Amino acid sequence: MSFSAVSPFHVTHTTDRQNMQLLIQLRWLAVVGQVVTISLVHWGLDIHLPLGEMLAVLVGLVIINLACIWWLRWRQHDISSSDLFVALLADVSALSMQLYLSGGANNPFITLFLLQVTLAAVLLKPFYAWAIVVVTACCAVALAFFSLPLQIMTNRGGAMHTLYLIGLLISFGLNATLLVSFINRIMANLQLRDARLADLRQRAAEEEHIVRMGLLASGAAHELGTPLSTLAVILGDWQHMPTIARDGELMDDLHEMEHQVQRCKSIVTGVLMSAGETRGDAPQTTSLVRFLDRVVEQWRSHRQPANFEFRKQLARDVPIISDTALQQMIFNVLDNALEASPGFVQLWAACPADGSDDDNGHAQLELVVTDSGPGFRSDILAQLGKPYQSTKGRPGSGLGLFLVTNVARSLGGHIEARNREQHLGGGALVRIRLPLAAIALHDEQHHDANARTPVTAG
Repeated sequence: MSFSAVSPFHVTHTTDRQNMQLLIQLRWLAVVGQVVTISLVHWGLDIHLPLGEMLAVLVGLVIINLACIWWLRWRQHDISSSDLFVALLADVSALSMQLYLSGGANNPFITLFLLQVTLAAVLLKPFYAWAIVVVTACCAVALAFFSLPLQIMTNRGGAMHTLYLIGLLISFGLNATLLVSFINRIMANLQLRDARLADLRQRAAEEEHIVRMGLLASGAAHELGTPLSTLAVILGDWQHMPTIARDGELMDDLHEMEHQVQRCKSIVTGVLMSAGETRGDAPQTTSLVRFLDRVVEQWRSHRQPANFEFRKQLARDVPIISDTALQQMIFNVLDNALEASPGFVQLWAACPADGSDDDNGHAQLELVVTDSGPGFRSDILAQLGKPYQSTKGRPGSGLGLFLVTNVARSLGGHIEARNREQHLGGGALVRIRLPLAAIALHDEQHHDANARTPVTAG
């Protein structure tokens, strides 16, 4: 599953662009349909039409469509309801001119105005939709009084009724076909927009949950600071008591207790640091290789896995800012792998040299954690990244990958998980991809690629 930073504005903007593209496609169909109809009427039915003027209208439609394609390609701002209104207004104008040149209100294709009205009702805001109704009504009334008559009206009075009925049936078929086709596509765009908005609302709820958890963790860290400091002082005093100092086994226990208290204090400090509440120094600059080595060393010393492999294949050592959230994210994935597979855990880190491994041509850091455990259940994979999805059966479990997913999302990356093939040893695989620019120093992009010596370890 992948995530990206999408806003409600961007979702609506994308839907309006897709609707504008549908209008462009409809206009191409209108051009082709008018060419076929004019040719059939003029040469097939031997009805004289002002071909020069009607061809000029078609050329104008083609120019408008090409201009719309160019405008849509280069326009970076939102597509508004007024833009769609202008596009529909151009179609109404072209249809009105063609009807004026071919019999006016007596032309059965005047019912195509209803297609424009229906599209306006679906695509536009009420004000613009009613404006299209007024414009098409005025055009229809004007065409009843002003138009160029067809020769059939004077020379073929007896055949006019039959041809008019045929044209009316063809117009009805066109209206029905185009309405069903394009309304369905427009509704599909709207449903996709609603689905994206629902996804945004879900993400907002999850991020609110993260904020509440962060506040709770920060408050708990503050509360734990005092008792931990008290325990550290008491343990230090006990070590200087003569009766305890003479008992070697008891002194060993005290040293181990003191070590665990210091570890708890470091965890509390990390929680406060991630919440931005430390009073220490500013964030430290380091390099990608040193950061990964330090994270692996700390995890190894705390967890002491039986069989852990760390491999890295980095094209260059990039300067970065030490990120506590990224460190905790790696810890969470490694902890989950170790709990599922105590006998084997592997971490593989890679970063290409050309910086073209994602869709936007940006370099990405890839972290892959594998184990030899039972793997993920299918229902867990289907709900990956959702809170409280776990097989551990403990209250509050299932938040590890949820936090990992949200950290990756906040950095502009994404996380994937799957089960490994049995011939590769089975187990689970979790892949994290992060844009290097999210953790690299901002001035790194201005540096020349001075030392691109690959960094590998096994």
